[in-house]
Amino acid sequence: MAETANSGVVSGLRGRRNLWLLVISLAAFAILISLGNWQVRRLQWKQDLIQTIERRVSQAPVGLDAVLERWRDAGDVEYYPLQLSGMFRHDDEQHFLATHNGQSGWYVYTPLQLADGRLAIVNRGFVPYDLKDASARPWTPVEGTVTVTGLARNPLSEKPGLLLPDNAPADRIWYWKDFDAMAGAMGLDGDGLMPFFVDISTTDRQAGAGPVPGVTRISLPNRHLEYAVTWFGLAAALVVTAAMVLWRGRQRSNS
Repeated sequence: MAETANSGVVSGLRGRRNLWLLVISLAAFAILISLGNWQVRRLQWKQDLIQTIERRVSQAPVGLDAVLERWRDAGDVEYYPLQLSGMFRHDDEQHFLATHNGQSGWYVYTPLQLADGRLAIVNRGFVPYDLKDASARPWTPVEGTVTVTGLARNPLSEKPGLLLPDNAPADRIWYWKDFDAMAGAMGLDGDGLMPFFVDISTTDRQAGAGPVPGVTRISLPNRHLEYAVTWFGLAAALVVTAAMVLWRGRQRSNS
């Protein structure tokens, strides 16, 4: 009798253990499948984004008015090529912490004043970390009218990540592109100010001196298929492992 009772207790414990194993495995399986499906959706999104960027950057540069009209119509001018002419207001430049080709430094943002009085905030390019101050640079600022070709960039609507430091407008240091705050630090108001950034690709007066232009990131990483396969593979491995454990438990119960 005692042996039969003990056998029943052990069998009951195994049954509850197997039930919990099944519940946990099903929950984990659902999570892994959801992560895999999310990566599949991200893959489609990233592929569409890459195609959009490639299509836009391959277009011929247009004038500022054409890009401004698109902004008014769609609120999206990201990566559209444009060309504009004006004079830099070097005294109002700002510095965005960045890396370029593995080197730490700054993107130099400077207002460009057009002949008609309108203004655009342009990313002139990269300078090494110790050349943040204009007085430390081994070149003189570009004076007079300059024609620049570049890419329009949308302003950010909010801080892109909680881990980013807060911007320091008083020190002219920026960690994320807060358009309104940067415009305010430059002393620019809304009248005549283009509501988007311009990343310079080339200028007609670069001549090897000045910030390194053409720093816009065009090639985006796309590993979402790899991530999706990983999550789906883990889900399959979980099914096989759980099935083996349950099968062995059943074998012990029958023995």
